[in-house]
Amino acid sequence: MSFPIKGFLETSFVDWPGKVASVIFLSHCNFRCPYCHNYDLVLHPDQLPTIPFEQVIQQIKKYKGWVDGVCITGGEPTLFPALVQLIEQLRNEHMLIKLDTNGSRPEVLKKLIDNHLVEHVAMDVKAPLNQESYSNCCGVSVDLEKIKGSIDLLRKTFISYEFRVTAVPTLLKKENLLMLANELKGSEKLTLQNFNPEHPLDPGLKNIKPYTDQEIEEMQEEMNQILKGSNKSEGSAFFYSKPATRNL
Repeated sequence: MSFPIKGFLETSFVDWPGKVASVIFLSHCNFRCPYCHNYDLVLHPDQLPTIPFEQVIQQIKKYKGWVDGVCITGGEPTLFPALVQLIEQLRNEHMLIKLDTNGSRPEVLKKLIDNHLVEHVAMDVKAPLNQESYSNCCGVSVDLEKIKGSIDLLRKTFISYEFRVTAVPTLLKKENLLMLANELKGSEKLTLQNFNPEHPLDPGLKNIKPYTDQEIEEMQEEMNQILKGSNKSEGSAFFYSKPATRNL
């Protein structure tokens, strides 16, 4: 079976915290996030060469014993009809699987979890869970009930998961990020990613100054406290992520 693999990293130390992972990039997405750095996968996938799956498998075999698993990202992987078959092929090589998703297809996510096809899910939660904020950050109108369905599914699951949010100053102020943290209170993890203006889908964002590292760290600390229901900074987990090269 042919898979629309448009990018492949043999080894990554940042895509799956605590593990060494290979990374597979699939094309197409149903969102148009203005800060997206992978927009060639979204807007012009046919202009990108497709990497043969056999070539990917050969590289994975080469690094077996060194690489812990495979991160499947995009684009939006859950749009791909043969995602289960792709994962099963990787499972044949005894690879653990991490999925990056925007959470817009909870039915696919549930199928993967119920069938023990993923070990870890990273879901990008784009904004506080109201229609206006979410649609602004996604660049399209979003079915918010499906987003909430994916969030609820992950919060109840037996696998490890994390939520991530990209802080674009023109889209998300501090109060918006703290609002989201309150909406996700009790979740395992909410990672704050800083906006990178280098190569966004919306060229108008190239002139937007990102939050400073100190601002991001302070907001992350407050979000961590909210997430665990504490007002004390002592002992709180720290999940700040440096400016991303890929914002989904």
